[in-house]
Amino acid sequence: MKISNNWLKTIINSDITAEETAEKLTSAGLEVEGLEYIESIKGGLKGLVVGHVVECGKHPDADRLSVTKVDVGSGELLSIVCGAPNVAANQKVIVATIGTKLYPSEGEPFEIKKSKIRGVTSEGMICAEDEIGLGKSHAGIMILPENTIIGTPASEYFKMETDTVFEIGLTPNRSDAASHLGVARDLAAILNSHNNSHQYEVDIKGLHELDEASGLNGVEIIVENPEACERYSGLVITGVNVTESPDWLKTRLQSIGLRPINNIVDITNFVLHELGQPLHAFDLDKIKGKKVIVKTAKEGEKFKTLDGIERTLKSNDLMICNESEPMCIAGVFGGEKSGVTEKTKAIFLESAYFNPGYVRRTAKHHSLKTDASFRFERGTDPDITIKALVRAANLIFEIAGGTLSMEVKDLYPEKLWPYKVGFSYSNCTELIGKEIDRTIIKNIILNLGIGIDNEGSDGLLLLVPRYKTDVTREADVIEEVMRIYGYNNVEVSKNISYTAHNEAKNYDVDLDNRSGSLLEGFGFNEIMSLSLTKESYYTEENNTVKVVNPLSADLNVLRADMIYSGLEAIAYNINRKSSDLKFFELGKTYQQPKKEEAKYKEQKHLTLFVTGDLFQENPYGLKQKADFSFLKSTVVNLLNKCGVSSYKSVESTYANFDLGLTYQLNNKPFIELGQVSKALLKKFGISQPVFYTCINWEMLVKEFSKQDIKFQEISKFPTVRRDLALLIDKSVNYKQIEELAFSTERKLLKEVNLFDIFESEKLGNKKSYAVSFTLSNNEATLTDKQIDAVMDRLISGYKEKLGAELR
Repeated sequence: MKISNNWLKTIINSDITAEETAEKLTSAGLEVEGLEYIESIKGGLKGLVVGHVVECGKHPDADRLSVTKVDVGSGELLSIVCGAPNVAANQKVIVATIGTKLYPSEGEPFEIKKSKIRGVTSEGMICAEDEIGLGKSHAGIMILPENTIIGTPASEYFKMETDTVFEIGLTPNRSDAASHLGVARDLAAILNSHNNSHQYEVDIKGLHELDEASGLNGVEIIVENPEACERYSGLVITGVNVTESPDWLKTRLQSIGLRPINNIVDITNFVLHELGQPLHAFDLDKIKGKKVIVKTAKEGEKFKTLDGIERTLKSNDLMICNESEPMCIAGVFGGEKSGVTEKTKAIFLESAYFNPGYVRRTAKHHSLKTDASFRFERGTDPDITIKALVRAANLIFEIAGGTLSMEVKDLYPEKLWPYKVGFSYSNCTELIGKEIDRTIIKNIILNLGIGIDNEGSDGLLLLVPRYKTDVTREADVIEEVMRIYGYNNVEVSKNISYTAHNEAKNYDVDLDNRSGSLLEGFGFNEIMSLSLTKESYYTEENNTVKVVNPLSADLNVLRADMIYSGLEAIAYNINRKSSDLKFFELGKTYQQPKKEEAKYKEQKHLTLFVTGDLFQENPYGLKQKADFSFLKSTVVNLLNKCGVSSYKSVESTYANFDLGLTYQLNNKPFIELGQVSKALLKKFGISQPVFYTCINWEMLVKEFSKQDIKFQEISKFPTVRRDLALLIDKSVNYKQIEELAFSTERKLLKEVNLFDIFESEKLGNKKSYAVSFTLSNNEATLTDKQIDAVMDRLISGYKEKLGAELR
C-alpha cells in the first residue's frame, strides 16, 4: 500500500521528516518497506529559470531562426538561438541553462549543451511547455507575465511538488490503516503518546454541510438483502461537467501509482485512499426506472464488467441493479454500461457498508482484486459512509460543478454499534511486563479513536469503533497500547526464565536437528513448500482435502503427497540454469478420513531429492551423476545416525517410481526410495533423472525414542575385505544375499556391499553379483585360518540355499 507524505500532512500537520515518519510507523506495526522520492514533473525542472529576452533578431543564415540575448539574473546575457515563431524582445520566458537535462512530454530526455547553430553560438534553450514536461503544446515558447521576477527557478514559479511515498506492508488485520486517514490516526497516536506540550490533531477538510437539494431528480433505493448490505447511502448531483482533473488531484493520485481517468472517477478514488471508504459513481441517465436495487444475482446470469469481460454470476454475488438489470458487482467492480463518461451530465453517488464475507467470496470467484474489494473484504467503517459522500460531493461541486438534486438517502436498518471491551490496567501491566503511566495509556486509547464509556478504579469500559475490525478483546486493546507506546520502550527483564529440555518429550525436535545437520553435511539444501497444491496432481484414491475458499485454481487442495511440491522446486531451479540439486524437506501431508476412520489424516514426512551432478566442475576431473546408490547410502547413513537398524527392504509398488525400494519397520512401510518415473517428470518439464525418498517421520521418531544409543569403541585391529563373484539365478535379489551372509556369520562379519552386477546373453537366466565382505575382530588380529573358515561357510551357504556358483 502506498501512502503519500504530502497527502498525509494535509490530514495531520506533523513537523517531522519523512524518514522519521517511516521509522515511527514501522515501530507501531505499519512496516514501511521502502521510501520513494517523486516529483510532480519528472526531473524537477532543475536548471530551468525565468529569463528576460533583452534582444531578438533574425539569424544571418536561417530565416526561421532567431538570435536572442537573454538575461537570467546571472549578471551576463546569454546568447541563445531560438526557432520558435513567437519569440520576441521584452518577453519573460523559461530558459534551460547549459548542463540542464530536459524531460519532454514525449520522447527521450536530453541535455542542453553549448553549441553552434549555423555558425552562431547558443548558450541555452528557450522552452516550450512540452519540452519541459508541463504539457503537450509545441506551438511556441512559453511566455510568462511581465511582472515575473528574472532568475526565479522554474520549480518555484510553477510550484512544483516533491513528495515521499511510503510503501507500507499492510497486514490483513489492519484494515483500519488502509487509508491516509488511518495512517494519520496511528501517527498522531504515536506522536501524542509521550508529548504533553503539543498535541497533533487529525483533521479531514471538505466535510462542511451540503446545500439544500433541489429535489428535481432522485432515485429510489431498495435493499433486498440487508444481511449482505448493512448500510447503503447515496445522493444525486446534476449538471456536472466531466473533464480532466486539475493538476493537484492528478498529482495526488499519481503519487500513489493511480492513473487519472476523469474528474468524477478521480474524486471517488481520491476519497477511497483518503478516508478508506470506497465510492461508486453511476451515470444517472443509465439507471433504468430511476431505481437502485441491492440484491443477489441469479445463478448463471451474465454480466459485463468495466474491463469488457462477460462474467457468469453466482447466486451469492451481491449486485447493484436498476429496475431491469445489474449495473455493478457490489464492492468489487463496476459494469460496462453504467459508468461515468465525458457525456455524463448527472450522477448517482453510492457509499455503502457491505458484508466482508460476501465481497470476499465474489472477488475470489471472479478473480477480481480491486482497491474497493481490498478494503471491503477486510472490513470498512460503517460510520464513515455519509462523511465520504459529503467529502466527495463537495469536491465534485468544486471541480466539476453541478447542483445537489437529491439529498443523502441513508438506509441503515440496524445500527452497528461499537464493540464494548473491558480493559484492566493490572492485566495490561502483567501482559506487557511493564507498568505504563495510566495517563499515557488513556491518551493512546483516545488518540486511536477508541471511546471510554465508563471508568473504574482499575480499568475502563471501552467503545471500540467498528473500523478496528481486529480489536474485540482486552488482549487486542493491550496490543494496541503496546505498539503505540513502543516495543523498544519496554526494558528487558533482569530475570531470565528457562524451561529445562525434557528429552523424553522432545525426540522429534532432537531428530529434526540431528537429521538436518547430517543432510546439510551431505550437501543438501532445505526447501519449504506450500501445503496447498493442485487437485489435478491426484486421483480420487488419494482422498485429498479440498479447500473451501481456494486462493486460486492452482491451490485448491492440501497436498496428499510431497513429491509434487519437490518436483515443482526442481523444475523451477532447472529452468533457471541450476540443474545440480540436492533438496530435503520436512513437511506434512493431509488426507480425508476413510470410512473406518473418524479424523482427517495428517502425517509428517522427510523427503529427499537428488538430480544432476553430485560434484561441481573441478580441475581434478571428478564427475559423478546423482543415482539410486547415492540416495540409498544417504538414507542408510541417516537411519544409522538415528540408531534405527531393524528394518528390511522389499520392492516398491509406489506408482510414481520406475524402480525403487520400500523399507519396512515392523512389517509396516515407512520409507519409499527410488527413481521418479519418466512419465511424471515429463509433466513437470524435467528431462534429467530425479531420485526421491519419502520417510514417514512419525514412525521414525517413535522408533528413535526407543533407541538407547551407546558409545562403541573403534576397533584397534585391522579389518579384512574379501570379494566373491557369485553367478546366481535372476530371481534371487541382493537382499537375500545380504541376509544370508549375516545369518551365517554373526560375530566377525561387519559389512556386506554389492559393487558390480553383470548380465549377458551368454549367462542365460543367470546374473553375476560382485559382493565384498568386511570382517573384523575387536579382540585380536584375524588369522588366515579364521578368515578362510568364514568365507568357506559363506560359499557353502550360497551354493546350498541360493544355488550360487563362483565365477
